[in-house]
Amino acid sequence: MTDVLDLLPPGDRLVRPDLAEQALEGLVRADAYRATEAMHCRVAVADILSDVDGRIDQLLHGEIFDVLDRSNGRAWGRARRDGVVGWVVLDSLSAGAPLATHWIAGVDAVLPLNALVIEATDVAEADLKPIGAFEADLVAVAERLLGRPHEPGARSSISTDCSGLVQQALLACGLPGPRRSDAQAQMGRAASSSDLQRGDIVVWLAPNDDQDWTGHSALMLDGERIIHATGGKGVVIETLAEVEARLVAEGFATAVFRRL
Repeated sequence: MTDVLDLLPPGDRLVRPDLAEQALEGLVRADAYRATEAMHCRVAVADILSDVDGRIDQLLHGEIFDVLDRSNGRAWGRARRDGVVGWVVLDSLSAGAPLATHWIAGVDAVLPLNALVIEATDVAEADLKPIGAFEADLVAVAERLLGRPHEPGARSSISTDCSGLVQQALLACGLPGPRRSDAQAQMGRAASSSDLQRGDIVVWLAPNDDQDWTGHSALMLDGERIIHATGGKGVVIETLAEVEARLVAEGFATAVFRRL
């Protein structure tokens, strides 16, 4: 029988030795259990931090953050859109979970790509799309971010990491957007390296079992080239062969290809 623990990776469960979300009572051991409080991001982008203050993800404007604990001006909880657990500066959140009517489709708007808004907004009409109207080409979305800087843990049109770029393209096309590379490597169905197509997802799984940085993600631009976000270069186009050689030499597994 499947229970709630089977639906969330271990790192995405709101549980600590001293506190766990109420939905886990009777399933995990904790000193206390508490219901979460729905809040939403009120700034353009807010970092989600680990216990040691390292950025592991971000919230975009309008995204929901389910808060379980507050301490020293920060809120501990889970990002509802992609499941990442961590700490967010409390001043970047507002109470409630308003239902968005539109999402940001422009990459140079006053709010980042894929941010969520309601109709009463100062965003230019050309940068808005109604919820339910999405892009059709993953790669076309990613190409609009060429040249944007690479930053670990970032996932916006301001800056992004590798899996964040793929996630942004997926969300803009109305598709589920897993945050981590290992989850992206499970999407769709397997594709053959001899028959690669535009929009196929490429993942090189990491050589260790790191909860946050599980691999390197990219999208196939065509049968030979990829678009990805990489350190020192930002969002760029490179040949699959050169990236494969570089990452395998660094200890990553050979590329996995997935077709949606």
